[in-house]
Amino acid sequence: MRLWSLHPRYLDTKGLLAVWREGLLAQKVLEGKTKGYKNHPQLARFKTQKDPRKAIGNYLLEVWKEAETRGYSFARHKVRRAGKMNLIPVTRGQIKYEWEHLRKKLRKRDPVRLQSMTRIPRLHPSFRSVVGPVEDWEKR
Repeated sequence: MRLWSLHPRYLDTKGLLAVWREGLLAQKVLEGKTKGYKNHPQLARFKTQKDPRKAIGNYLLEVWKEAETRGYSFARHKVRRAGKMNLIPVTRGQIKYEWEHLRKKLRKRDPVRLQSMTRIPRLHPSFRSVVGPVEDWEKR
């Protein structure tokens, strides 16, 4: 499971489909509707929020918006909960790690998209940048 801190605009089609699918799975986990993935490291930052289900809903809503921009038909009704919340902190080390991880993937899968990426990535709108190394929950 990879719930990117980066804006979904950077993801290729395969990545966008995957983050939607994985975000829906995360939503089910946070609703207590699965037996597996309960302690998946990618969920740590959502679990620490006042309303984890709203946090993942906001995350999914932004993925849905990106899909709409590209002309894809993701099922909006699957986003169960969203609303105003504080932004989730993500360290600059984590952002840098994800940026390089995504760039490696795109070198193979979508070199044209890779060339259009800016040097300073925008974050997914659910997050805000803070000083720090790669997050402890990241599997490297």
